[in-house]
Amino acid sequence: MPIYEYRCADCRRRTSVFVRSVSAPVTATCEHCGGKKLSRLMSKFAVHRGGIDFDNPSSLDDLDESDPKTMARMMRQIGDESGEEMGPEFDSMIDRIESGEDPDAVMAESGMGEGGGDVGDDDF
Repeated sequence: MPIYEYRCADCRRRTSVFVRSVSAPVTATCEHCGGKKLSRLMSKFAVHRGGIDFDNPSSLDDLDESDPKTMARMMRQIGDESGEEMGPEFDSMIDRIESGEDPDAVMAESGMGEGGGDVGDDDF
């Protein structure tokens, strides 16, 4: 019983469609806006390419949590390894923090400071 994922051309959000069998016809509609113009996405699969291994905490031993540039590089790496497009806002914030800008100021300007906000086109 597969789950297919689509990107809606209207609202650009991801939609998952549960199909009872591989041979069943798929008629997908965006669960967010009701759009019918959907493009099928490549299914995710796990590939370990080195770098950050959250199942092995010792892989984070050399991470300097007090250095914003190091943390920004780690966030960029997590975004790259996830295979998800994090969006231009995320890329811009990481670029600014890596270049030495104050992370609190960057987050506040983006609406992420003090109370949260949303970066990218997450579906949740």
